[in-house]
Amino acid sequence: MGKLDGRVVIITGAARGQGEHAARLFAAEGAAVVLGDVLDEQGEAVAKDIREDTGAERALYVPLDVRGEDDWTRAVRAAKERFGHVDGLVNNAGVLRFGELARTSLAEYREVVDVNQIGCFLGMRAVVPELEACGGGTIVNTSSYAALSGMAYITAYAATKAAILGMTRVASMELAGEGIRVNAICPGAIDTPMVRPPSADGSGFADERGSTEELDAFYSKLVPQGRLGRPEEVARLALFLTCEDSSYISGQPFVIDGGWLAGVQMV
Repeated sequence: MGKLDGRVVIITGAARGQGEHAARLFAAEGAAVVLGDVLDEQGEAVAKDIREDTGAERALYVPLDVRGEDDWTRAVRAAKERFGHVDGLVNNAGVLRFGELARTSLAEYREVVDVNQIGCFLGMRAVVPELEACGGGTIVNTSSYAALSGMAYITAYAATKAAILGMTRVASMELAGEGIRVNAICPGAIDTPMVRPPSADGSGFADERGSTEELDAFYSKLVPQGRLGRPEEVARLALFLTCEDSSYISGQPFVIDGGWLAGVQMV
């Protein structure tokens, strides 16, 4: 028996990174998963992989730009048509932009707000009626370490992730009577394309923050556990908050950061 047998969960940003790992893990635990993303080719490939791995029609990819109300309507409709109902959501899609506060354009700030904050809001709003119809369910929102501790050069990102915590708390209170639990995960530095984007020549991962080796060295000193987190570790936390193991938990932020938030490392 899997921990999510009979569940139907929509996961956004599921074509790669944390979302992909969550989709694979949830399906392995018995859930039918609806993978939403704007990376159609990658998303379709992950869904196909899951179907082959599970030997069942347990995964569906749907094009989903989380900023669009119509996209959410179509995604929920597709999920119900294929699997009959929806009783879970993992709001994982997000973007990260680096830049000094005084040099962040309004357009860039709004882009991050539209994806991270409004996308999360629209997802909850679209799915809540379906969860109510099922007699309950779960929502897991992806916030961040940055919502709980200051970090330079990510004003827009930190603002949206703090907003997600606020929405999570409010939603958990409003929906408790409907049997719906709402929680948030707050990852630190996780080894995904968001933290480690591909280099221009395709040879590795690097950006304006330095080479992949420099990035690893940076986090080895900064994080008490001495490394970047792995997306499968975040997926296991999302699973915990989606299954009955967390049946008396709602409205809470869960930090997964290798001890980073605990304090200052003496280097």
